[in-house]
Amino acid sequence: MGNELHTGTTTVAITVKDTVVMATERRVTMDNFIMHKDGKKLHQIDNHAAMTIAGLVGDLQVLVRYMKAELQLFRLQRKVGMPIEAASTLLSNILNQTKFYPYMVQILIGGYDSGPHIFSVDAAGGAVEDIYASTGSGSPFVYGVLESSFSKDLTLDEGIDLVIRAISAAKQRDSASGGMIDVATIDGKNGFVQIQEKEIEDRLKKLKLKI
Repeated sequence: MGNELHTGTTTVAITVKDTVVMATERRVTMDNFIMHKDGKKLHQIDNHAAMTIAGLVGDLQVLVRYMKAELQLFRLQRKVGMPIEAASTLLSNILNQTKFYPYMVQILIGGYDSGPHIFSVDAAGGAVEDIYASTGSGSPFVYGVLESSFSKDLTLDEGIDLVIRAISAAKQRDSASGGMIDVATIDGKNGFVQIQEKEIEDRLKKLKLKI
């Protein structure tokens, strides 16, 4: 059944200062049926890199395993993490080679090498770098929040609140998005750090948003 499951999904990634902030919600759907309420859509693929997933669950799980293996192998061989642009190119090549029988996916790759980077990668292998990006059925609502509120001068704390507000907005209007919000930060000092659920709940309350 795994290959029949679709994630309607809302994912987002932004760059603030010297940090990437990535977030997703957890609802997994099959057509109009909610299959899971706690699906994992934000995946660490190395100490300095992560990816968010939207699309066909079976395809996405395979790609997450591919990327984890390739980045870990690169680190073992080179004693350094794969550059984020190289990781996005690797994923782009995998997807482009199968475009006539494509993986049905939308992916964000984010991380820190010489600086913070975010790449949006589509099912045909197109990769675009940006300072913020969103994927999934809830992305129009996320972009509505980001277009009016994003600034290059945001602090990390403000950036975390912004992605929480953006995902929350999508959850209110997109039936395929719901559940708790997952947030992680990636920087040059601490690498990948998953924000604890209690902190996210506290931020939701502070922002007067529904959990």
